[in-house]
Amino acid sequence: MTTEIRMPALSPTMEKGTLAKWLVAPGDSVKAGDMLAEIETDKATMEMEADADGRIAAILIPEGSPDVSVGTVIATLAEGDEAIAPAAAATPEAAIPERELEDAVAGPITAAPIAPAPAPAPVPAPDAPAIIAPAQDQGANATPLARRIAAFKGIDLAGIAGTGPRGKIVKADLGLEPAVAAPAATVPAAYALATAAILPPPAGVPVRSEKLSTMRKTIARRLTESKQTVPHFYLTARCQLDALLALRAEINGALGATGVKVSVNDMLIKAMARALEEVPDANVQFGGDELHRFDRVDIAMAVAIDGGLVTPVIRDAGGRSLAAIARDSKALSAKARDGKLTPEDYTGGTATISNLGMFGIDEMFPVINLPQAMILGIGAGIEQPWKVDDAIGLATIMAATASFDHRAIDGAVAAQFMAALREFVETPLLSLS
Repeated sequence: MTTEIRMPALSPTMEKGTLAKWLVAPGDSVKAGDMLAEIETDKATMEMEADADGRIAAILIPEGSPDVSVGTVIATLAEGDEAIAPAAAATPEAAIPERELEDAVAGPITAAPIAPAPAPAPVPAPDAPAIIAPAQDQGANATPLARRIAAFKGIDLAGIAGTGPRGKIVKADLGLEPAVAAPAATVPAAYALATAAILPPPAGVPVRSEKLSTMRKTIARRLTESKQTVPHFYLTARCQLDALLALRAEINGALGATGVKVSVNDMLIKAMARALEEVPDANVQFGGDELHRFDRVDIAMAVAIDGGLVTPVIRDAGGRSLAAIARDSKALSAKARDGKLTPEDYTGGTATISNLGMFGIDEMFPVINLPQAMILGIGAGIEQPWKVDDAIGLATIMAATASFDHRAIDGAVAAQFMAALREFVETPLLSLS
């Protein structure tokens, strides 16, 4: 008996992934729990395990293949001593998961293209096509998807010339798209505008074009969706950092023997969490006809890695000690940069913090990380004239700018949160109480 191995969903939001590397070859014996392949998602590279014992019968999707849909058959597993027959090279259509058959039959939904591709040459249909059951068409020189569509639509494959490898009939040869394509009006206008705005590079300028990684495509899609669908508004609070910096030095001196080192970002995560506990109306999420109110503060922290950005989550940041936050943030940042984050590391989060202060950025206006309703952007601490002890002196001042989802958070609530944040930053001992 041969079992199909399908592209797994390695996170709740995963739709596609890159099959980065095969760790087995055809004929290899594997046991349940053995690692079969490395799968690159939009967040990390994770290993895929075998679900059963057997031998790899065939590998259908080669390593390095991008955008492999969840559910696609990527290999087959032979159980016991079953003989392994030589496998034909998989065509792109043979790898399409079963759930995409309905879309293929119904016709794709397309936005108005910038430059429509030439229509395929019309294929003459027989005068009176009869419904063909799949069992009657097993000998047709066609891909599995083309055979299934033909059986569903009642198309006789005997009269169709194939254009695929070795003359195989592929979906495009069935001539269905022009007849069943859905009207462009069914596509949201925002999507059509975003598609039309993608222009080629200017002529005459040296350029190198690279394929986007799965991570970069996901970032582009999610942030475009956020700016197009969420009404952002922004509030900035300027906070004096000197007391926080002094307390950090004192804490790190006390923790020296433990090997734990608290960063400014760790202290800001703690201050943000305490401010959200102080103003719970800001620790929410828009849910259409509902407003979700969270009883715990989980802070997602933006971590820059090669090729993109990920947001691992510090769970219960308000209820945890500063040393525990420091240990978690260091461990999660290391896993993110090594591409070893698991879905449990980066799913969830009730709000996000993004700190660019270490790059010398004065101020930032971040884009909300959906489905959350708030993100806090942190700039650099800059020494400047400030009112200190009723006199003008030099102080280290940081600009903290938060982006809020106006559907879930009103201006007054956002202002209360920013005031609480400033208080916890400027009086950091309050965060530890």
